[in-house]
Amino acid sequence: MSGAATVVPSPSGSRLLVVRNKENDSPAVLEIWGSALLEKEIHIPQSVHGSIYTDGWFEGISWNHDESMIAYVAEEPPRAKPVFDYLGFKKEGLAEKDCNSWKGQGDWEEDWGETYSKKRKPSLFVVGINSGEVRAVKGIPRSLSVGQVVWAPPSKGSDSLLVFVGWSAENGPQNSPRKLGIKYCYNRPCALYAIVDPFQQPSTNKLSYEGEMDDHATALNLTHGFSSAFFPRFSPDGKHLVFLSAKSAVESGAHAATESLHRIEWSADRKLHQSVNIVDVVPVVMCPEDGCFPGLYQSNILSNPWLSDGCTMIVSSVWCSTQVILSVNIFSCKVSRISPNESNYSWDVLALDGDDILAVYSSPVDPPQIKYGYHTRQVDQLITWNWLDVSSPTLKYSDKVRSLLSFHQFSLLKIPVSDLSEELPKGAHKPFEAIFIQHSNCTSEETCKESKVDGVCTPLVLILHGGPHSVSLTSYSKSLAFLSTLGYNLLLVNYRGSLGFGEEALQSLPGRIGCQDVGDVLAALDYVIDKGLASASKVAVLGGSHGGFLTTHLVGQAPDRFVVAAARNPVCNLSLMVGTTDIPDWCYTEACGKEGKNFFSEAPSVEQLSLFYEKSPISHILKVKVPIIFLLGAQDLRVPMSNGLQYARALREKGADVKVLVFPDDVHGIDRPQSDFESFLNIGVWFKKHLN
Repeated sequence: MSGAATVVPSPSGSRLLVVRNKENDSPAVLEIWGSALLEKEIHIPQSVHGSIYTDGWFEGISWNHDESMIAYVAEEPPRAKPVFDYLGFKKEGLAEKDCNSWKGQGDWEEDWGETYSKKRKPSLFVVGINSGEVRAVKGIPRSLSVGQVVWAPPSKGSDSLLVFVGWSAENGPQNSPRKLGIKYCYNRPCALYAIVDPFQQPSTNKLSYEGEMDDHATALNLTHGFSSAFFPRFSPDGKHLVFLSAKSAVESGAHAATESLHRIEWSADRKLHQSVNIVDVVPVVMCPEDGCFPGLYQSNILSNPWLSDGCTMIVSSVWCSTQVILSVNIFSCKVSRISPNESNYSWDVLALDGDDILAVYSSPVDPPQIKYGYHTRQVDQLITWNWLDVSSPTLKYSDKVRSLLSFHQFSLLKIPVSDLSEELPKGAHKPFEAIFIQHSNCTSEETCKESKVDGVCTPLVLILHGGPHSVSLTSYSKSLAFLSTLGYNLLLVNYRGSLGFGEEALQSLPGRIGCQDVGDVLAALDYVIDKGLASASKVAVLGGSHGGFLTTHLVGQAPDRFVVAAARNPVCNLSLMVGTTDIPDWCYTEACGKEGKNFFSEAPSVEQLSLFYEKSPISHILKVKVPIIFLLGAQDLRVPMSNGLQYARALREKGADVKVLVFPDDVHGIDRPQSDFESFLNIGVWFKKHLN
């Protein structure tokens, strides 16, 4: 379907909702499809609401149980703007063409930052499918932006309820009315709320409240006192509400951290109150034992994550440098890995139907493949999961691609920690990991040996992820596969602070950026050189965002160890970034540690600016020798292009070999297909020029 923002099937699967967000001031369109038949088309003008959120975070599109209504999240209608002509304020009722006038834009409103430019107030709406009527949900405090809405289970004689996530706009310093960027940032406080469906008639069976409420707010906070709650999911029997929490991120200030899973008993008679008992299902794992469950690291939960027993959820989560599929029993709290234990491939669950699972798996050298999973119960009642290949006409790869990839292999490396500081917790002393992708055009060990020239290995490219609290996974990346097929080995380093290794290792990095992470990358480089997997004289480095921060740090702190570098939207100067980014709190937390969020201010002191500069790559710029290519997104609100441009101009000032490419329509990720292609094509050409 062309022009569709998203397609959402109904609970029975017999109907589809197709959302079309039109450009400019055109109405949004909701299409209800039956079996190959368009049953209804609903046009919603801008006066009702703006574009519908289909982003995966604020997004919440939910059919009710009898498929008569749909709840969804959309931008609130634009406020009326004052209009003036040459005589002053223009009276209402006059057409625009009646006089020459200019429009005052009114008070400026904060938006939600990176990728949410001009998205200021996600609001909740319900559409009646038969009538086509759209109603805004009233009673939600204006300070809340909403998302991830689901319908509560129906109950005879009770109002229909909606459960949603609410984020407060007042999350700036000292709770000032500042919307800090939310993309990739799980440290924004949020809570679960319940509210009555706007189509319900007044009823005597109201929600039961305890504590103080806004005068005009009727939404009930279900997780009062809990700093983070999102991705609400009801159990199949409707008796329990399960949700994820990033309270570790909220409390520490880190933009992402180890998550936890919780359960609320859902009252069928709607006698809910703000002292709901919240049960921990999966707590935060601080320091996992070797080979054991490292904690939850999820970016989403399926809308229907339940096996047929009604109490086991199937989720995808990061486990060190891989992504795995887990089963979680919400009553026994048992967590089991159901994707193959012996596999270093990454797995992701796509859909469930009863006890049948559709999943996808891949590796850095194997394109994605669909798998079908089912379980068998043994005599001792142990459950064994079996996985079968599924032929997919949409995942076909050319013979040329398969031929190129057939000469590649990958392995996971355990890198010992070099600085065993007593200040760091036990979890930060454990080895971290790196993914080594080896390129070879050889068909035998003998020809591989002959391919070395004077004993020099294939050139190596260090790949550094951003965040810093993110992770490089053993999943397929076409961009990295492209670099590998150019004739390079790749080393993807998951330095301490990455997701998937427990909370202690993750929290060891804030306050030590530019030092601990740089040391870990150099330790990984030394490891592969000592093992004979790389030559010290042929090393390039590539990173984006915080990976770009590390890239520019490395070529400054260790200028003789690299031949060439590439940086995508890099953080080069924290003292400049803090005043221009949508997440200034990130600068305080990562530069100063956990205490940074306590003195976060929009007006940093001279001492703080000095610290930011000292922690930045630009403080080492005079030592940089290598040629660097910069790839910058002009619409980046996270690390505005002024950061990379300042650094590149300073390098040119001292005569360095610098190339700058700007993508005028791209944001932080530079992930529009054409831009992604051009970006890595130019990186490949740059590396070919300087590395070979």
